[in-house]
Amino acid sequence: MVRLGASLTKMASEDTNSLIEQRKAKLAALRAKGVDPFRNKFKPSESCQHARDNYAEGREVAVAGRITAHRDMGKSMFIDVRDQSGRLQVYAQKNVLGDEQFDLFRHLDLGDFVGAKGTLFTTKTGEISVRLTTFIVLAKALRPPPEKWHGLADTEIRYRQRYLDLVANPEVKDVFLKRTQIIREIRNYLNERGYVEVETPMMQAIPGGAAAKPFKTHHNALGCDFFMRIALELYLKRLLVGGIDKVYEIGRNFRNEGLSRKHNPEFTMLEAYEAYGDYETMMELVQGMVCHVAQKVLGKLTLEQKDAEGKVTKTIDLTPPWRRIKYKDIVRERAGADWFDVSADERKERAVKLGAEIGKEYEDFEVTQAVFEKVIEPTLLNPTFVTHAPKQLIPLAKLSPEDPSTVEVFECCINGQEIAPAYTEQNDPIEQRERLEHQAGGEQQKLDEDFLVALEHGMPPAGGMGMGIDRLCMMLLGQESIRDVILFPQLKPK
Repeated sequence: MVRLGASLTKMASEDTNSLIEQRKAKLAALRAKGVDPFRNKFKPSESCQHARDNYAEGREVAVAGRITAHRDMGKSMFIDVRDQSGRLQVYAQKNVLGDEQFDLFRHLDLGDFVGAKGTLFTTKTGEISVRLTTFIVLAKALRPPPEKWHGLADTEIRYRQRYLDLVANPEVKDVFLKRTQIIREIRNYLNERGYVEVETPMMQAIPGGAAAKPFKTHHNALGCDFFMRIALELYLKRLLVGGIDKVYEIGRNFRNEGLSRKHNPEFTMLEAYEAYGDYETMMELVQGMVCHVAQKVLGKLTLEQKDAEGKVTKTIDLTPPWRRIKYKDIVRERAGADWFDVSADERKERAVKLGAEIGKEYEDFEVTQAVFEKVIEPTLLNPTFVTHAPKQLIPLAKLSPEDPSTVEVFECCINGQEIAPAYTEQNDPIEQRERLEHQAGGEQQKLDEDFLVALEHGMPPAGGMGMGIDRLCMMLLGQESIRDVILFPQLKPK
């Protein structure tokens, strides 16, 4: 089988090489006729979609794009030209172009870029098309397109060569264009409410703001190590100290951890902080912002999730107000009303029976959290704010006055995963130092001393939240894997 596989691979490679040689021969033939497709300039008058949307019989248009279909009918030919907006059919006739130009037209291949001028008309089958009067070759593709040009299905090729995925699968391109719109509408929403967008360091001397393993790098000129940031939080809070009362950043974070359907080593986060706010302020912000984005980008608040065959598997309703429930209450609801009354050992046994993975070294609060993450969170399809988590989980949040064993936080869960956590931020420098020291396990080098000094200068009470942009896009755009909303996901090099 190994030899057969190797043989098939060799044959496929030979076929590709043969096609490349044929295309190079066509390129040489074009140049021999005085045509260099890589030097030509062409200015489209409009996009393909604009031409279709503004159809008028006989109207002159100039469009440009990649050839994605090719039908030779002897003395006439049809090609499909596709740009970012969509597809438009072009009809070429020998008696219109003349022998020389029609012969040049025959040198075009799938994947080539062409500029086409002509008049709009409708074919007998009702297809809006361009009756070609002149054309220009804009770029010759020397490699043939994937075998399944219409609907590239090989996942490995799709992720490694995303450009082919975007060409072959218009619905994939639409996902990424919508992702751009989502981020733009998030910015619009925050900017209109007086938030200031900033940029903070990606390389940090001490990684902070989350409990995660960082990537390490070395700065030659300074002669010291730095870490790629794992969170935006601590620098944004410094800006609250500095008097910027509403601040946010959308940027990359890096975590040297596993890959999964929901995790990529580098991912995009939004973090926002508001002086004189709290976790409830952030609850209203998250709910309002997500609903705004869904309405602006998708035009609806009811989202259908579909499988590979296009069958609707679940429906998410974003209509406000969103459900709010305390952490302990939802645990009691799903894991037993007496969960917090039984012994720690019994909780551990029950957690295993419920299907949670429990490590031998797990502390009691980690056992409950494992049940929440593995058993409860995946069932939260519609938006749910789970509030007042155990204080051990979040050392950067304020204690709840009514229950000092918990902190004023929420996790916003939609589509079975966390989309956005938020806190009433801790601004007591003494309390903050004690809790960060506990988290660091006594290792002073893990403490961000500059951040603690900043707090000692006084930080206003504030609400803060983080939102995983990739997970938000997964939910809004109906994608099952984070790799399907990241243009170039992390892959092991070949």
